[in-house]
Formats: sequence, structure tokens, C-alpha cells
Amino acid sequence: MQRIRLRYTKRGRLRFTSHRDFQRAFERALRRAEVPMAYSAGFTPHPKVSYANAAPTGTGSEAEYLEIALTEQRDPAMLRELLDESLPTGLDVIDAVEARTSGFADQLEASQWELRLDGVRPEIAEQAVQTFLKAENVEVRRQTKKGMRTFDTRAAVASLEVVPAGADRPGAAPCAILRLVVRHLTPAVRPDDVLSGLRATADLAPPVPPGVTRLAQGPLDEETGTVTDPLAPDRDATPVATAPGGAA
Repeated sequence: MQRIRLRYTKRGRLRFTSHRDFQRAFERALRRAEVPMAYSAGFTPHPKVSYANAAPTGTGSEAEYLEIALTEQRDPAMLRELLDESLPTGLDVIDAVEARTSGFADQLEASQWELRLDGVRPEIAEQAVQTFLKAENVEVRRQTKKGMRTFDTRAAVASLEVVPAGADRPGAAPCAILRLVVRHLTPAVRPDDVLSGLRATADLAPPVPPGVTRLAQGPLDEETGTVTDPLAPDRDATPVATAPGGAA
């Protein structure tokens, strides 16, 4: 049995696709591409697909991952192309590599996010970020399936900074761009929890809902606060198929 790990995106309007909707679309793509899937045992067999740490509905992502099990050997490059053609634009398969290591989910230690805060001046965002980073802990509350939970958002944040939003245009509304690296803790701290923490510590409240995109997820380099490529161990051992512009 061959195992293939895939990296895919959620772009544009497809960011509103729920995880369940993506599962249905992906299983249709597997059938359309005639992928020789391995199936689970039991009365109602299911294709062996393992999803890892899916992004919340409504957020974009450049780094979603899953693993599939095949009954026959397939070239990762060809498989990536077939699946990408079988999915709608926005759900794009941009990386495929044959799995050579175990414990893939454990390698997804952190995520890098980009938060676009329209209507917020960068200097105001910078002040809020510095106030947040100086705090020892920043607790927020959020309703979960298990009831109201309290999260220490500061402990989860490995790095947080304001980055340039691009060339200013005359008359353009202010916009602050935040780059955020969050550790995958239990309970999980989401980008909106960090925004709640910025509101609690520095009264930062964007006038419109932020645009949130996951840029990367994988092992965390604690020294630099950066997220590295989780497919690197497999990439070093076997040829990989990468779509144009799909490098991490």
C-alpha cells in the first residue's frame, strides 16, 4: 500500500467551504481521477483519507494537508495534476509527495497566519502588538462544543508583527497586516482568539471583519519563531510534484 501526502489550498470564495463540504468534493475528485484508493474494513467501507488540522470555515489557506492510501503505486506528480484538475478552482492541490515517515500530524506544531485589518492604521496596530507581546498572559473566553472555555492567547503566540501592506494609494483606506505564528496547543488558540486578546489588552477593534489566511503550518523553529516545511523529510527521500508557485 502506497501513502501520498498532499498540500492543498482554500482560496477566494472557496474559503467559505466547510471541512465536510471539502471532504465530499475531495472524494468526488478521487472517483473522477480514478485513484486506486484503499478502503477501510467493515459494513460501510470508506476511502482511507486522513485530514490534518483543517482551517476554520471562512478563513483562507495556502497550507492544508491530508494523506491518502492507495492499493497501487502512482507517480505523485501525475496524481497531483489529476486531482487538481478534478477539484474546483480555489481548492488547488499544489504539492504531492510519497510518505516515507510516520507521525505526520505530530509535525504540524504551529501555523503562520496573515490577518488583514482594513480600517486600522499600521501605527495603531503596532502599538497594540507591542502591548500584547509585553503581557505575561492574555486570557480570552470563547464558546466551544464543551461550553465556555478560557484560553491564554499569549502563551500560544510564538511571533506577532505588523508587516507592510504595500504601496499606499492616495485616498486609500488605512490597512494593517499582521503576521502571526500560533502554536498548536490544547485547547486550540485560533487567530480570532488572538484578535480578542489584542482587543482586551490594547482596545484594538477593527471596524470590519478581518481577512484571515493560513500561510504555512508545520514544525516550529523555536529560535526564529518560523514554521518549516512538514513534507521536508519525505521530500528529501522521494521525488515531489509541486505546482507553479506552490513552494512553501
